[in-house]
Amino acid sequence: MPAADPSRPPAKKRKVAVKKNTDVEHIQRLENTLLEAVSKGASLNPLVDLLDTAKDAGDPHVLFKSIYALYRVFSSVIDARILVPTPDADAKLVRAWVSERLNIFTDMLVGLMNDSELSLRTSAIQILFSLLKHLSSSLAPSQDAPGPSTPSNLPFHVPHFNKIILGLLECPPSPRSSSDQSTRFLDLEVLGIFTSTWLDAYDDIRWFFLRDAATFVSNCQAESRPHVAENFLTILERLKRFPTERSDIKQWWIPQLGKKPVSLKGSAVEEDEQGDPEIPEGDDDDWRKYFDEPESTDKNKKSGPSPRLHKMTVHQSLHSLQSHKAVFSRAWMVLLPRLSRRADVEATKALAARVLNVIHGGVMPRLTRPVLIMDWIGACVDYGGTIGLLALNALFILIRDYNLDYPSFYTRLYAFLDRDLLHNKHRARFFRLTELFLSSTHLPAALLASFIKRLSRLSISAPPAGIIMVIPFTYNILKRHPALMYMINRVDDVEEPGTLDPFDAEEKDPMLTNALDSSLWELVSHRDHYHPSVSTLAKIFQEAFRKPNYALEDFLDHTYGTLFDSEAKRKIKKDPATAMEINKLLFLTADQKEQISEEAISVQGDVVTELWTF
Repeated sequence: MPAADPSRPPAKKRKVAVKKNTDVEHIQRLENTLLEAVSKGASLNPLVDLLDTAKDAGDPHVLFKSIYALYRVFSSVIDARILVPTPDADAKLVRAWVSERLNIFTDMLVGLMNDSELSLRTSAIQILFSLLKHLSSSLAPSQDAPGPSTPSNLPFHVPHFNKIILGLLECPPSPRSSSDQSTRFLDLEVLGIFTSTWLDAYDDIRWFFLRDAATFVSNCQAESRPHVAENFLTILERLKRFPTERSDIKQWWIPQLGKKPVSLKGSAVEEDEQGDPEIPEGDDDDWRKYFDEPESTDKNKKSGPSPRLHKMTVHQSLHSLQSHKAVFSRAWMVLLPRLSRRADVEATKALAARVLNVIHGGVMPRLTRPVLIMDWIGACVDYGGTIGLLALNALFILIRDYNLDYPSFYTRLYAFLDRDLLHNKHRARFFRLTELFLSSTHLPAALLASFIKRLSRLSISAPPAGIIMVIPFTYNILKRHPALMYMINRVDDVEEPGTLDPFDAEEKDPMLTNALDSSLWELVSHRDHYHPSVSTLAKIFQEAFRKPNYALEDFLDHTYGTLFDSEAKRKIKKDPATAMEINKLLFLTADQKEQISEEAISVQGDVVTELWTF
């Protein structure tokens, strides 16, 4: 029996390779036939065979070839304006039939965005957006068509774009998947391509996505499909570019949308000093009206154009900075409540932490009225811990920059000073933010006294790394507020040792703790701390306050390990004692000391003292 030829692949692999090549050749023949039919106006029936080939393709390579062949065919069909409405009855039937096939192909691509094959996922989203450009361009009116762009002739194919939003937020299973997934999340590769290529790059894509995705999320059941809101958050927190000036709105995926909008009278829209267009009368839209600024009732105010968002056409909204802020604000206002409607508390906290990490820099400056998110932030404060602290930071920004009236802010901050604070791994972040919160020189002395007194009391049971943070923090506050110096100079406790500390540690209101009548004896006690770094640092309160404020950042990252390393690497200026003379009477009882003289002991001694004599 002859030996098998090792250079030839196994028979099964040869059959698979032959079948793959056959399928690819079949796809190419169908594509060539269809492209020729489009150019000659012939029958497009082979389109069904090409779609069936794509749906039945089990091999990723064959499916990859199929979807690109379908893309080229449909692009030719769209460019040939076969899908443009005409009064011809036969053309209307052809248009309906081709539109149905296009919908099947689009649904297939939407599912492939969640496929297990990376090349299929990335190709699907690229083809979908390329088809969006072709479809939208086919809707553009002719150059000689008069009048403004209206919803009927606006060159943006909203139904197709809504399917892309479905794929990004809902993430339906791939047509190659045998079973539906109970929980679906947006693929990171698809997310990166979408945000970098389209969301951050083009103003029209961003505007339509924020508007239509918010509507999609608001119509979803948050309890049954929580992944939709989480996918929306994943996209929003990746949004980097957002216009801050009217001149920033200049990048368009659909070139026809970059044309300057015109008023209903046919004249170019006039712009005010801020660059927003003067708004003509138009259809009302409740959600846009909600984000309009209230109209001024001041009769003495200089009259001028006042843009009203709810009176804009869609084309005018695309060129308005205030409209971009409005759709961005609505997106977050829709999303935030749905992140809290979860049975899993830990999952809710994790999502809240993600929002709070970006809300002060990437969200608030872009909102029309940032105070609208006050209720959600206030609810996050109740979580406590790191999340509550981040929420307090967001509240502080609203108070400082957006004139929010929140009288109980410092009461909520004071509640964070519990016994676990100085043992928490996030204590450094707390001190960074608290230093910012207490930096104003206009705060009441009683309030500041409660904070430093409470921290001093907590430092008694704190690890050395925690005390290292408290001492410079307190020093900076005392130096900034001389009215508190009496707390370290008070001698009442020394003159009357039986006097109780008037500080009420159980009081929750920092203005009622009587801390100003107390002293910082807890910090004084650290002068005898076992750790030399703590004892040395605690002695600064005995010196004149002539040193500049401590850079708190230098003390926030200490741990047991860093403190040990600093002691081990410290240069020794004076050699420590290596031996000492033991008193030989140390281990004798009182009766023995009376009976035996010191001279006799020096002669006779005993076993214990002999052991301790070196």
